Amino acid sequence: MTDIVPRLGLGTSGNDDPEQCAESVRTALETGYRHIDTAQMYDNERAVGDGIAAADVDREEVFVATKIHPENLAPADVRDTAQARLDRLALEYVDLLYVHWPLSAYEPAETLPAFDALHEAGLTRHVGVSNFTPALLAEADDLLEAPIVANQVEIHPLLPPRDELVAACVERDIDLVAYAPFCRGEALENPVVQTVAEERGISPAQVCLAWLFEQGVAPIPKATGGAHIRDNYAGLEVDLTDEELARIDAIDRRYRRFDPDGAPWATPT
Repeated sequence: MTDIVPRLGLGTSGNDDPEQCAESVRTALETGYRHIDTAQMYDNERAVGDGIAAADVDREEVFVATKIHPENLAPADVRDTAQARLDRLALEYVDLLYVHWPLSAYEPAETLPAFDALHEAGLTRHVGVSNFTPALLAEADDLLEAPIVANQVEIHPLLPPRDELVAACVERDIDLVAYAPFCRGEALENPVVQTVAEERGISPAQVCLAWLFEQGVAPIPKATGGAHIRDNYAGLEVDLTDEELARIDAIDRRYRRFDPDGAPWATPT
């Protein structure tokens, strides 16, 4: 990983109760998290901003990431949509602004220069993409003046990152950020993950997170309660053995939890 994206973040997808969302963000930051991830699509940016404001942590210490909805990726919409994200978060800038999916209004030659303009204007410190294949990454990297610092994709023990994607990110110094690192709970129920957790006396969540850390991936698990938030954070201290890593790598079930119509992996790109 580069030194830009913090190693562990708090995901907020599906955390749509405003009070709960704000409290989970506050708790995470005061536990030690320094990376908070949200999106226009999640409809919780106001609550995320409330949690950031309530936490006893300086804004400058927090890496805040959000994403623009695919329907708002036309160049005429990008600037206003980005400003609306800042208004909802009650922030002057975000640390990372993503293209959420390369779908709908996404047109690389038109959308990406609009992101460059946001970067130049200081509305975002960094530019990222989400759900991009190696071919789409190469295209975006050629078109953007600002470096791509992250590609956020679904990664967990049931869906390891493809070698081609890892190589494309390494070549361009792009961090892989893992959403759904527990596959919405299905990875936690896998017998291999559960066995490793029992043998080590740790939680299945910590096993999944430690496996991701070993691959140089920054996971952003969703958690709402304080106990789960702290349990995930403790995963930073877990080192899996080579034998344990090999057992998890050998899991033969493959499952993609998020696979919308038109997803880029369903096309030649």
